Amino acid sequence: MAMKVATWNVNGIRARHEQLLAWLAEERPDVVCLQELKASVEQLPEALTALHDYATCWHGGAVKGYAGVSLHVRKAAFATWTPKFTHPAFDHECRAVEVDIEGTVFSSLYVPNGGKDFGAKLAFYESLIAHVGRLHAAGKRLVLLGDFNVAREERDVHPSQRKADMIGQRPDERAKYSPLRVAGLVDVHRAMHPDDERLFTWWPMWKAARERNLGWRLDYVLASEALAAEAKGCEVRRAIGTSDHAPVVAELG
Repeated sequence: MAMKVATWNVNGIRARHEQLLAWLAEERPDVVCLQELKASVEQLPEALTALHDYATCWHGGAVKGYAGVSLHVRKAAFATWTPKFTHPAFDHECRAVEVDIEGTVFSSLYVPNGGKDFGAKLAFYESLIAHVGRLHAAGKRLVLLGDFNVAREERDVHPSQRKADMIGQRPDERAKYSPLRVAGLVDVHRAMHPDDERLFTWWPMWKAARERNLGWRLDYVLASEALAAEAKGCEVRRAIGTSDHAPVVAELG
């Protein structure tokens, strides 16, 4: 199943919907996952109803202006398939939406930052790991895309911004993330760029950090081993948009 998949934390869909539409027209991914919509479904810009090429689930923030994810599947890529979007039981703040396409489950995920409730972040990871384990045991192939709000390794943070006790870099967060590997998931971005020490997807909005690539890697494409083994590439589109995150695009199969 050859496909192009993409994830992007847009940090406010209302502010960046025109950027999104222009990028989709150029990139034409088959599966698109968005995070941090910061809008209810009722608040979405009218222009987004023009996404006629995609079967879409907008899962707006439970609280207006907070969280929210979406998942979009290009109709032409899966012509014989009828979409059925679902939400795992642990999704309480519009942070997860998934769809099963011919035995492959695609998920758009926005893990809590943890700044206001660190325990909730760790609990989200525990529930996600259990959910992924059940899907894996059922024989599903998996593609998890989104903002996981943790830099997996020390090198996933620029040296100028490393701080061991900072949320997003803490050892306990990294330990919670690690069990996702048990389900046979591969970090496609890192697999494609094993030696890149400046592989970042998020940048602070100060000191021209993005232009200088002084960032963190927080956004991931995780895929089952069989899908990851056939990946053709995975890249950050650092020049796209004005969010503090950039899109990550992978070619699988």
